[in-house]
Amino acid sequence: MSILSKLNSLPMYAICGAIITFVAAACVVFMVRAYRAGLAIGMDRTRMNRAITSSATFSLLPSVGILLGVIALSGSLGTPWPWLRLSVIGALHYETQVAQAAAEQVGMSGLSAAEMTPSGFTTIALLMSVCIIWGIVFSVFFNKRYLNKLGSGGESASGGAGFGDTAMSAMFIGLVSAYIGSYIGGFVSGNGVFSFGGDWMPLVVVAVSGAAMAGFVWLAEKKQLAWVDSFSVAGSMLLGMAAAVLVKLWI
Repeated sequence: MSILSKLNSLPMYAICGAIITFVAAACVVFMVRAYRAGLAIGMDRTRMNRAITSSATFSLLPSVGILLGVIALSGSLGTPWPWLRLSVIGALHYETQVAQAAAEQVGMSGLSAAEMTPSGFTTIALLMSVCIIWGIVFSVFFNKRYLNKLGSGGESASGGAGFGDTAMSAMFIGLVSAYIGSYIGGFVSGNGVFSFGGDWMPLVVVAVSGAAMAGFVWLAEKKQLAWVDSFSVAGSMLLGMAAAVLVKLWI
């Protein structure tokens, strides 16, 4: 039996499905309790129902990006594990980046089913899990203090974004810059030092996705179409993937 068959086996589906079912049940319980609490404090039932409907509607298209992430990772990690990661605690950009980095560190050229081994999958799965648990751990110990700070109006002395927002923005810019730098490096030295004969497809995808995201931001901020922001990530991913397919067909 191949490693991919084992990763898609019934026991893997049973384990991951049981965890996802538990988390989904907890969400339903909290949703019902929140609804009842809203009625208890006198909130309008019609407005709450409208909020539930609108939230469900605007969650559909952004979830396409999550589905794309599951499909992209399932080719090398099987379906149950990416399904679990992206259904419970994982984030699309995080899971793909960490999986790719872990695969390279264990000697694989990338996330490839042909190169996947049991030890390689174990390392990838372990890193994907351990590296993201700290948000939960820190919340257990520090969330109450953080909420008290927010309640006292403590964002920043100037009233702007706090340290958390600035740190997250800086981290995200750093990650994006590192990946774009690796793509440029691969293109520049693909067939020798400074030969400019490497793989330029990732650069095309980056350019199209970045332009698409800029367009979504422009619509949301300049045209006051705030609802577009909910679809920006999924839309940018779809357009980037479509550009890769079209370029591949063209060349």
